[in-house]
Amino acid sequence: MPVDPQLFPGEQLPFWNSLTPEEKEFVRGNAVFRQYQKGEMIHGGEQDCLGLVLVLEGELQASILSQEGREITLFRLNPGEPCVLSASCVIRQITFHTQITAEKDTRLLILRSGDFSRLTGQNIYARCFMYELLTQRFSSVMWTMQAILFQGYDRRLAAFLLEEYHKTGSPRLSMTHEQIARNTNTAREVVTRMLKRFASEGMVELGRGFIRLKDLSALEDLA
Repeated sequence: MPVDPQLFPGEQLPFWNSLTPEEKEFVRGNAVFRQYQKGEMIHGGEQDCLGLVLVLEGELQASILSQEGREITLFRLNPGEPCVLSASCVIRQITFHTQITAEKDTRLLILRSGDFSRLTGQNIYARCFMYELLTQRFSSVMWTMQAILFQGYDRRLAAFLLEEYHKTGSPRLSMTHEQIARNTNTAREVVTRMLKRFASEGMVELGRGFIRLKDLSALEDLA
């Protein structure tokens, strides 16, 4: 769907104020809105190289899939956050394959790969943004790998629950054990066992389809 120039959220693009009037008009004229349903893949597998994406509503999850079929969540993207890993055909330095899916019903602003390539080729600020964002995502990936390899699962789970609390502002998290397992890179059974331990220690309360955080200080100490 073409973007209405009057509704174009250019200020959410970090490099927007560094574009010339002609470049702003180019972005407005070529960017599109797209809607994705929960669980739908937006990049990866047989999908074409998408380009620069900006999350307007919803949530995306970036992951990699092993040959054995194990999925590892690398990071998540929330409203206002851009991603360039979906522009792997533009950025030669991206040599690994990621899969990006919608964790919720999601609305994106997309500057398709050819248009994004043209913009970064002529505007140094857009190009610097691209490489700075790649560095940030690489740091996120390395943190995830470090946590998986060197951090006990109790600490990882506590950190994840606190992250969700700070994101939503509510101690009541509407998440299943399966969803938590996917986001913390472990099996559902491991999540269930650890949450039962947290509940026995008074840190959380478990309900059907939700978890309520009861002792934030204890979770922070553990994380």
